[in-house]
Amino acid sequence: MDALNPQSGLKPQVDPEPGLDRRAHRNLLLLAGCQAVGQSCNTMMFAATGLSVITFYHRPDLANLPVTMQHIGVMIFVFPAALLMQRLGRGIGFRVGSLFGMAGATVMCAGLYTANFLLMCVGGLILGYAVACLQMYRFAAAELVPLHYRARAISWVTAGGVAAAVIGPSLVRVTHDLAMPLYLATYAAIFGLHVIVFTIMSFITFPSVATSTVVAGHAEPVAPPRPLWVIASQPRFIASAMAGMLAFGTMSFIMSASPLAIVGCGFPHAEAHWVIFMHVLGMFVPSFFTGNLINRFGTTTVMSAGIVLMLLGVVVALAGTAEWNFRIALTVNGVGWNFLFVGATALVTTCYRPNERGKAQALNDLLVFSTTATSSFMAGFLQDKWGWHPLNWFSVLLLLAAAAAVIWLRWQRASLSSAH
Repeated sequence: MDALNPQSGLKPQVDPEPGLDRRAHRNLLLLAGCQAVGQSCNTMMFAATGLSVITFYHRPDLANLPVTMQHIGVMIFVFPAALLMQRLGRGIGFRVGSLFGMAGATVMCAGLYTANFLLMCVGGLILGYAVACLQMYRFAAAELVPLHYRARAISWVTAGGVAAAVIGPSLVRVTHDLAMPLYLATYAAIFGLHVIVFTIMSFITFPSVATSTVVAGHAEPVAPPRPLWVIASQPRFIASAMAGMLAFGTMSFIMSASPLAIVGCGFPHAEAHWVIFMHVLGMFVPSFFTGNLINRFGTTTVMSAGIVLMLLGVVVALAGTAEWNFRIALTVNGVGWNFLFVGATALVTTCYRPNERGKAQALNDLLVFSTTATSSFMAGFLQDKWGWHPLNWFSVLLLLAAAAAVIWLRWQRASLSSAH
């Protein structure tokens, strides 16, 4: 059985082919480049927004509201973006996303230049469409390769975040004072990066909508798309979506609270920047080999390892509040997130037919990123009210729920095997 066979979705298998053809490699490389550039925009938004807002708006508690509006934009636009791609194809859909990115960056520039906080929030909302498209790169990667390469393709494209971890913060440092007011040039740079993504997308050959029902080189009878509730009620979809939600939610919960905790323990802001950098590397560096691990050991095994690593990060965080407690805890948390989230994404791709992908992928991302938005919003509040240690204890409950989802997936596998 295939590692990601729609009938199993769980078992590892030795690759029957020696490699991908040149065009598939080229497409994946270009898509990973788009991931690197697009994710850099997201990183810059997080790094610059709060600091730029407080230069004119004297409500520090609301300084990150444009970022929150970006999360809300993702939730609002994920269905329209996915359905547009289902109808017109990935290439057009992703380029529309880049146009929204340019428009959002322009509005952010205008809001900052005119010291208009509401306009900056609108800019964040518009950028949410671009981020919704960015998150679908991993699904597009799965569609560029044969079935047994899906996990590796998702992993490789996700690895573009490694470059983003360097590009984004570096551009913020270089551009923050190039023009006045501060960070105006940073938002202008975000505009330029979306232009680059738009251009690169023109060179990627995505499967056409007309041929999306061809599987492994053979035409398949086209069944009518099922209602969304039928797709979403599949046990594998429920468990996979739960795992993705809890992976991203827990990671965002810990990551968003950690800078406040680090500064609250008396460390300088530079230490918080360093810890987040290590965390982001932990999130994306494993993507170079996560797909191979999934093909060798099985999806649920790698997902289980991710949960164990995230729990280990909590243990390190609870063990003390020295610099290395934060550094190790956040790095291990990032690696665990990668294993759990890449595995969950790979499994979700086995739950729908090609003509159902738009609404199924949109529902999955709506669930995942609504959880992320809630977690990031609640993290600062709970860190202020509870403190770092109780917050980590609460994350244990989230990880136990993720473990329950993975156990359910393994139980489904055992039941399916016994039935055959």
